[in-house]
Amino acid sequence: MRPVVIASVLLASGALACTDDPVGKDPKTAERAPIDRFSAAAGTWYQRDVDPTLPAANVAIDYDARFKVVGLGPAGERVTQYLFDVQPTAPAPIYVFFRPGENAPVMGQKNVVSVIPGDPGYNDLWQPVRVDVPAGYVANEITSVAEIVELGLTQTPMDALVNCPVVPEGSTARIRTAGDYPELTQGWYGGRVIQYFHFGERPSLAPVAGAVATSTTYVAYTGNQPGAAFVTDAGGATHNVVAALPGDPAYTPLWTVRAYDAAAFASVTDLASAMAAAPIATPAAVINAPIARVE
Repeated sequence: MRPVVIASVLLASGALACTDDPVGKDPKTAERAPIDRFSAAAGTWYQRDVDPTLPAANVAIDYDARFKVVGLGPAGERVTQYLFDVQPTAPAPIYVFFRPGENAPVMGQKNVVSVIPGDPGYNDLWQPVRVDVPAGYVANEITSVAEIVELGLTQTPMDALVNCPVVPEGSTARIRTAGDYPELTQGWYGGRVIQYFHFGERPSLAPVAGAVATSTTYVAYTGNQPGAAFVTDAGGATHNVVAALPGDPAYTPLWTVRAYDAAAFASVTDLASAMAAAPIATPAAVINAPIARVE
C-alpha cells in the first residue's frame, strides 16, 4: 500500500496529523495494462489462434473496419451494431469513488476494475460499486481493488449497469446513439491504466438476481454453418434482426443468438419474418453487440 493513501484516510478520520500532502497517481505517465481481446482466454467467436489476421495484443482495434454489422430492427429499421464477442450474463464490478455527502463521483478519479479481457469473471457489462472515501481524498490516490479492500472502505453495489468493453489504447468505434460516448475512457487495473469504450447507462439494465437480461437476435450464417460469416446482400448488409431497439423496455446490448435458415435470407425483412423463418441449431451464445445507430 502506498503511504500517502494511508495518510489521506487517517487524516480524514482525525487519527493522524502529518505535513505530507496526498498526491494522486498521474494517468498520463502511469504504466498501461496489457490488453488482448483475441487470446484463447478472452475470445470465443474471435480468437487469434483460429484467425491469425486478428490484431495482436495491445494493438489498437478499428471496430468500424471489421467488427461493425448492419442489420434490421423489429419493423425493418436499418440498425448498426458493434460486435464485442460472447459475454457471460453475470456483470463484473467497476468501482466508483464518492466523498461524504456527495452524489457525484470524485472529479478526476478514474474508475477501478479487478478484471480485464482474459481474466476469469471479465465482462464488458459492469455493475458500478460505490466506494466511500474520506473528505480529504485526492483523485487517483487509489488505483487498485486491493487498496480498496486493504483500507476497509465501504462498498455498495449500485442499481445500474454500464457497457464498457476494455480495449487496447487507440482503439476506435466512432458511431454512437445520442447520449453515448465515442471517445475512450481511462480506468485503473492493479495500478495500471486501462481504456474502454462507454456505450452509456440505461437504468432498466440493472442486474436482476446477479444477471443481466438478454434480448434476442436472429441471424443467418453463410452455408448455415454456425461461426461462419453472416450472409450479406449486395450492399454488404445482413438480414440479422434484433428484437428490440434502444429505448425499448426489452432492449439490452446482450443478445441471445438464434439462427434461421439462410435459404430464407431474402424473405427476412423484419422481426415477424425472422421468427417465421425455419430455425437451424446453433451453439448457445450470448453476444455483446450494442446498437450504435438506428435509421
